[in-house]
Amino acid sequence: MSYLLDKKEKRKRFLRITIGVITFLILFYFRSGIFGGFSSVSQGFFRPVLVLGNGVGGRFKNLGAYFAWKNSLSLQNESLQSQLKDEETRILNYNAVLAENESLKETLGRMNTEKSLVLAAILSKPNQSPHDTLVLDVGTARGIKARDMVFAFGNIPMGRIAEVYENSSKVILFSNAGEKTQAIVTTATAGQADKNIFFELVGRGGGNFEMILPRDITLQKGDLVTIPGINPYTLAVVETVISDPRDPFTKALLSSPVNVQELKFVEVEI
Repeated sequence: MSYLLDKKEKRKRFLRITIGVITFLILFYFRSGIFGGFSSVSQGFFRPVLVLGNGVGGRFKNLGAYFAWKNSLSLQNESLQSQLKDEETRILNYNAVLAENESLKETLGRMNTEKSLVLAAILSKPNQSPHDTLVLDVGTARGIKARDMVFAFGNIPMGRIAEVYENSSKVILFSNAGEKTQAIVTTATAGQADKNIFFELVGRGGGNFEMILPRDITLQKGDLVTIPGINPYTLAVVETVISDPRDPFTKALLSSPVNVQELKFVEVEI
């Protein structure tokens, strides 16, 4: 009896060992597929966590970029406000000088009389005619004469009538290359505006000018250059000042306050 029980127990043990060995062999042989399954299961389990983490990280990254953009915008706004205040101060100073000029002219009996302006359409611009010249649709039939001043917007001098015909005329712009014009520099530096020193403004073409000045005359970007006379018409604006410590002179590069390419009409003072 005992013998039969021991024999049955040995068979069960042998069967368990055999099943264990077979299972091990199956796992070893098919290990990549099974581990891949485990990998797929783990990936499916952790994927929502990873997606949530990436989403939160992305939101924090976008939030940081937003604050950086807002800070940059704030700095840009402060810079623009500072420039606006500078321009407002310059305009107030210009208006004060203009009011003083008008008061002095009234006191001296030199108030500006109404000038007679003839409206003229531009037939040809510098990109269609040689050098910095304009061709207008008015001539002697409208009282136009050689040397008459030509204005943009009624108060920005652009040039003078060079040739005149019955129904047309040609204008040489002050910015024409090599054209020389006597001018006065009006600076924001205290004491310099009262010197009333005449300088020669030389055209460089394309609405640009240059001026050679003694080094002790300090110019700044935005300083105005006017045509001498009772009415201080603004001819050009300082853009850049080039200086060399070894050179007793400085060169100022200027531009016209008006882009002639944008004009359709001008006025001729007769």
